Amino acid sequence: MFRVVSDAPAALLIAGSIATDHLMTFDGKFSDSLVVDQLDKLSVSFLVHDLEVRRGGCAGNISFGLGTLGIRPVLVGAVGEDFADYRSWLERHGVDCSHIHVSPTRHTARFVCTTDSTHAQIASFYPGAMSESREIELEPIVARVGEPAYVLIGPDDPEGMLRHTQECLQRGYRFVADPSQQLAFGDGDLIRQLIDGADILVTNEYETHVIEKKTGWTADDVYERVGLQVTTLGAHGVRIRGREQELLEVPAAKNVTAVEPTGVGDAFRAGFLAALGWELSLERAAQVGCVLAAYVVETVGPQEYSFTPAEFVARVRESYGDAAADDIAAHIG
Repeated sequence: MFRVVSDAPAALLIAGSIATDHLMTFDGKFSDSLVVDQLDKLSVSFLVHDLEVRRGGCAGNISFGLGTLGIRPVLVGAVGEDFADYRSWLERHGVDCSHIHVSPTRHTARFVCTTDSTHAQIASFYPGAMSESREIELEPIVARVGEPAYVLIGPDDPEGMLRHTQECLQRGYRFVADPSQQLAFGDGDLIRQLIDGADILVTNEYETHVIEKKTGWTADDVYERVGLQVTTLGAHGVRIRGREQELLEVPAAKNVTAVEPTGVGDAFRAGFLAALGWELSLERAAQVGCVLAAYVVETVGPQEYSFTPAEFVARVRESYGDAAADDIAAHIG
């Protein structure tokens, strides 16, 4: 059994991207405005009929999820001076934002995307202040909040991710490797450094294959380098395996009406870490993660869901039975 053992609740440091998504919809088709033999002179503009601004970034999403479950995570990342409204939102939902680095010159990271009637997309990502996460040292934060149960190192500026990983290894902080989107851009050497020595590695099934392909490691090689590997399987639930953990498979929550998948993996991570903080078993942790993920996939936006503790426990009971619900009811909220 894999547990957090302490006399008092330990801090969870959630390091990674903090961003806003600006999503627009174009009623027509981009292709109607493109002339194939003139693409080298491309200059087009589309009149969009709506704009949604969603709070996001993996670290922001995970921290929000932990806050909804009654955990007070410490968010670690870099933002711009335009972060005030987002900060207020997170703080109202139980997130400690007092250790975030604020850039005096760059805006908070921003994803801008326009989708046409055929679901084709034209998008841009501005990293902005996120590139300054490499300037953040964890030790001064730990000195204020106490020894962390875990430091989750999510997708972020690659140099920042590497610095956090190396500091965790040097100072003995237990850490969760969650490289996700950066696996597509990182080379094998960077990925090996981000994973080797992690207490927990969290990926989806596709990302596990990317890791093996880019690092040259086999699945067994990965298991030898991390304490625990948690692999999310979408609608099929989650698979957990480790050096001292036999294969554990937990099905997804029942009766889920999928609407939009953005942020689902982040919600799972939040639920999983919350349950470990409650000193529940790995099976219970996976179940909490799957139920929280269900709320996100049924909602448009990664931080737009809500529930009462009673509603959450009822959903656990529906999916995993009375024993699971009773165990979780003693902690949530």
